[in-house]
Amino acid sequence: MKRCAFLSMDSLEDFFSSDTMLFEPLKNVGWLVEEVSWRKTDVDWNVYDVVVIRSTWDYQDDAEGFMACLQRIEASSAQLQNSLNIVRWNISKKYLKELQNQGINIVPTLWFDSFSLPEIQAGFSHFDTPELVIKPLVSANADHAYRLTPENLKQQAQKLDTIFATREFMVQPFLTGIVDEGEYSLFYFAGQYSHSILKQPESGDFRVQEEHGGRLSTIQPCEEMLTTARHSLAALPEDVLYARIDLVRHKNEFVVIEIELIEPSLYFNMDPDSPQRFVDAFIEML
Repeated sequence: MKRCAFLSMDSLEDFFSSDTMLFEPLKNVGWLVEEVSWRKTDVDWNVYDVVVIRSTWDYQDDAEGFMACLQRIEASSAQLQNSLNIVRWNISKKYLKELQNQGINIVPTLWFDSFSLPEIQAGFSHFDTPELVIKPLVSANADHAYRLTPENLKQQAQKLDTIFATREFMVQPFLTGIVDEGEYSLFYFAGQYSHSILKQPESGDFRVQEEHGGRLSTIQPCEEMLTTARHSLAALPEDVLYARIDLVRHKNEFVVIEIELIEPSLYFNMDPDSPQRFVDAFIEML
């Protein structure tokens, strides 16, 4: 029996994860899986054949330590999926700028290295929008993402200055489509389409994650979504075991809000055939 580690958090008590749905189908093809916290420093990664990054949803609290863990895995005999190279590329949302340079439509974005209230305020006129969203370039689970009007930007300026004093961040127009329609996620395993869901925020919120009250439903993507996703996958620097491509409607077209290649929730619970598709992709990638 080969051994596979799913890289995880110390505790998933307050989170939704469906990764355990992979344990049985992987066992059926000769793979024993166990979850291992990325924060453990005494792990002998050589005992595993493969390490798959999964529910490491607190890595943004210590990105340096997280990368050090991945480097230890990379230096071992275990194969890391997705690769250290793709994690380095994907860990900062600056990758979106690179995708845009390759012709992929993304949410309109301004990029910042330091907090300047006048420059942030100028974003309202730059995007011709009544609301902005500000979020760090390195983040997960919508941590430190804020929806801002001109009034509450002034009110929260000191708090935001403290939060973003040492963080690179991005400013985008708040897209009403996220509230009115929702955010679409398309899942790909080894480059092959698997399934899709629609994530809608709780009333009065804009965050679509389940931990923030988001509602989920299975959908069949239209051809425009699939085309955008295919072009996005083709623009990646290398092939990946798993990818979640998040889209939102903006001005009557679908644009990329994020491409999740590190620790995306893959929502196996939303499609009964998706665990086996992942296992087939897993075997193919090896």
